Amino acid sequence: MFNTLSDRLAQTFKNLRTKGRLSEADIDATIREIRRALLDADVAVPVVREFTGQVRERALSAEVSGALNPAQQVVKIVNEELVGVLGGQTRTLRFAKTAPTVIMLAGLQGAGKTTFAGKLGHWLKEQGHTPLLVAADLQRPNAVTQLSVVAERAGVPVFAPHPGNQSGADAEYGPVIGDPVAVARDGVETARQRQHDVVIIDTAGRLGVDELLMRQAADIRDATQPDEVLFVIDAMIGQDAVATAKAFEEGVDFTGVVLSKLDGDARGGAALSVTGVTGRPILFASTGEKLTDLEVFHPDRMASRILDMGDVLTLIEQAEKAFDAEQAAQMAAKVESGQDFTLADFLVQMQQLRNMGSMKKMLGMLPGMGQMRDAIENFDEREVDRIEAIVRSMTPAERENPKIINGSRRARIARGSGSTTTDVNQLLERFENAQKMMRQVARGGGVPGMPGMGGIPGLGGGKKARGRQAPQRKVKGKSGNPAKRAAQERAAAARAAGQTVAGPSTPGSAFGVGGGAASSAPAGDGSGGLELPPDLEKYLGR
Repeated sequence: MFNTLSDRLAQTFKNLRTKGRLSEADIDATIREIRRALLDADVAVPVVREFTGQVRERALSAEVSGALNPAQQVVKIVNEELVGVLGGQTRTLRFAKTAPTVIMLAGLQGAGKTTFAGKLGHWLKEQGHTPLLVAADLQRPNAVTQLSVVAERAGVPVFAPHPGNQSGADAEYGPVIGDPVAVARDGVETARQRQHDVVIIDTAGRLGVDELLMRQAADIRDATQPDEVLFVIDAMIGQDAVATAKAFEEGVDFTGVVLSKLDGDARGGAALSVTGVTGRPILFASTGEKLTDLEVFHPDRMASRILDMGDVLTLIEQAEKAFDAEQAAQMAAKVESGQDFTLADFLVQMQQLRNMGSMKKMLGMLPGMGQMRDAIENFDEREVDRIEAIVRSMTPAERENPKIINGSRRARIARGSGSTTTDVNQLLERFENAQKMMRQVARGGGVPGMPGMGGIPGLGGGKKARGRQAPQRKVKGKSGNPAKRAAQERAAAARAAGQTVAGPSTPGSAFGVGGGAASSAPAGDGSGGLELPPDLEKYLGR
């Protein structure tokens, strides 16, 4: 959704980082580029004007001029102002002190209210609530049927006493079919009798804002006295988002905003405009067609995504939901004990990874992935299915010990998984590399190719912790002189045994040995208490 805006801002900040010191002209040029990027993203003009004014004022202050890295300070300012435009603090649903909590959905036709009703019901059910969906949209063709299907998929009951418009003819401006106000009122009473703690009322929409729409929405609000009125808006609506939001604010007085279709390819200025114009917080963001594609809206995390800083916290939360803690503990214990990572373990990890959702979305949450956007977009989600098919075509013995997979076995696995022998060979080769990496991590050596990465906590304390002796250091550059080579080998053996040879800074000869007898040198004289062999004296020029 925010790819174009993110790319434009990233390019602006890249040009800024090449300057060690920022002048007023540099800041003005940066603000000008930010303004163009926001306007191109369909952000409302008043919001752009206020946003750029705040950024310019702070960028020209001592906050930037006194910073060690002015460019990073400007990025920090833009991030903080973006968070402010998006609402500042995360706001969650407000529940009534006495059940049921009534949530009314409002918005234009096609904004995604019915789909969001099912997603919200599923989300509330996962939180331990007992929601009830109420079908109060009696005008859009088959709206009641759609809500019933969505509710069934979500595992949430639905109250639909009236079938609504079943003829297929749009009754938007024709005679009203049924009484949506009565349906909404009866739905709240039914929830109270059946002891549902949350009621979600799906209301009718229009193709545009009109008096009939607002009057019906206001009547339902007066009849049910909802605790939350959520305005569902299509994130791809563009500049019209401001006029629509103002109309619903005046007619219904909503308490929160829901952004739908954030997975689209539009420019996404609605998200940056609605809160800035109405002052109402964004509560949820719908990011896909599945019932699980619903996120609580965090302004700071969304700002980080726009600035290509990633959203690691959301990624961690999704991983905690998808991964089984008990299986993770068993895997850590297995690696710590020195056992090999097998294809059976790999299959379990793949299944848990699939539970997290789209791989493209997960990769997009990593910091700096905007530079690899083309590669992420070209990633084939079916590749995970193909890998799983190959592993499932193996016998249990082959998964535990891939070394037994010879040529005939590879051909059988390829036929069973609908792939080629080349695909099987590539998978086994990549898995062998992963196995080597796991062994390295288990030994405490860190990830190969990543300097400074030591042992990972919980995967053993390395070689010394298990009582293994470190291998002796190899002697490089052996001399061709037999006497000198013998001296080098003795010195290497001494170092391997944990002794140290004094450096050249110690007073004495050029070899760092004191002027007196080596055997009688005290431990604190810089020689480390090293006792040299008696026959070494003649090789030291004494």
